[in-house]
Amino acid sequence: MASWFREEIIDSDRLALFLTFLAFIVTFVATRLITRMIRAGRGPFKDNVSDSGLHIHHAVPGIILLIVGAVMSVGTGSVSPFAEIAAVLVGIGTSLVLDEFALILRLRDVYWAQEGRMSVEMVALAVGATGLALVGVNPFDFSGDAGDTAKIALSAVGLLGHFALVVICVLKGKYPMALFGTFIPGFSWIGAIRLARPTSRWANRFYRPAKLAKATARAAKHDDRWDPITGRLSDLIAGRPSEANPPTAQTAELAAVSTTELDADYAAAWAEGTAVHGFGPVSPV
Repeated sequence: MASWFREEIIDSDRLALFLTFLAFIVTFVATRLITRMIRAGRGPFKDNVSDSGLHIHHAVPGIILLIVGAVMSVGTGSVSPFAEIAAVLVGIGTSLVLDEFALILRLRDVYWAQEGRMSVEMVALAVGATGLALVGVNPFDFSGDAGDTAKIALSAVGLLGHFALVVICVLKGKYPMALFGTFIPGFSWIGAIRLARPTSRWANRFYRPAKLAKATARAAKHDDRWDPITGRLSDLIAGRPSEANPPTAQTAELAAVSTTELDADYAAAWAEGTAVHGFGPVSPV
């Protein structure tokens, strides 16, 4: 084991990446354990709101650690031990930020809501992509002769074609396929060939009603089959959602507009009733 670690990690100049990967996973597990204890009202972290009512989400220190690690890495290069320290800081910071990815994306506290599962999905994708890079899967690797123009041109064309398929996966709404397809071409080929998600840009742009209906049926069948499995796995890792999704800004705005209109109508009816009868609005009965 020690010889493998030296050959594959240290001698291959992947120690910093390994430390980032390890710090990322340990931080995510520790963070989810602490947040589950907070939700259950147990442990030393249950009183995590200040006297002023301010709750600092862990994405905030995550951003700070990520910035510090990035600046340290750029400023010191591969000088030890700064490179290793920077790798750990980047791993911890990235984990804290991605654990609240859904909150940052939605700009609402959806951590324990169904929408919050997006954070777990992003963490899983990050672990997968980093793990592939750690074992040496590199889509930009070129082992040919630098003077072989034909091979370089062929590799460049192949690389452009490969990333074109990755872009198609993104346009089709197949984001996991796009991410893993960046490292393993087979995933991008499969994602580019198969039907797009019905809500994707590709489907809205290129699919006629019949094909869109087929894509909708295919997506529903896929979701019915895999969502319960991934949901149970997500609940096991990150905890079961315990809150309803908060209303969106659009829903809140519509509710406010409706309330305002209702108040205006009632005020007008009241004024009319007062002017005519000397009291409130006339009953419709």
